[in-house]
Amino acid sequence: MTDGIHIPREVAEAEGVPEDLDAGVVGPYRFPDPRRRRIAGWIYLATAVLLAPLAADLPLVWGGVALAIVLGVWHLTAAWPLAIDQEEALSGAAAAVDFTVGHASAAVTFVGWRSRPQWHVVLYSADEPPSRRALVQLDGVTARLTGEVYTEDVPPLAADPRPGN
Repeated sequence: MTDGIHIPREVAEAEGVPEDLDAGVVGPYRFPDPRRRRIAGWIYLATAVLLAPLAADLPLVWGGVALAIVLGVWHLTAAWPLAIDQEEALSGAAAAVDFTVGHASAAVTFVGWRSRPQWHVVLYSADEPPSRRALVQLDGVTARLTGEVYTEDVPPLAADPRPGN
């Protein structure tokens, strides 16, 4: 079985689910590497170089050249390598908690003015229903924990507030 959501063929056909929604058909999703920012950085710097001769004749162009240089440098300094993927983030987070993990979810965020990637992983215990949950934050470049691991007991479900239940 492939990673991702798998919809049995007979269910997908009966419900009219398009193939692009079945991850088993499309394949696993990989978060794009932030190093792609280097492309934009070099484009901004090349634009600044191309506009520089015009700036001598048109003083207003200097503002655009300066902006292109600033954006180019920022894109180059914010082009962090994403050293771990979602699966490695989930594994690293599971190793950081003191309970057996059931369901889990990972999302990448960006921190600071240089947009350093950071994985935020939410974990639930394997018992049904889950009795514990945790939030683990991992640095996307070094795979190290970025701070405290937050764990807590899951509060019991309240009675169904709908009338008649």
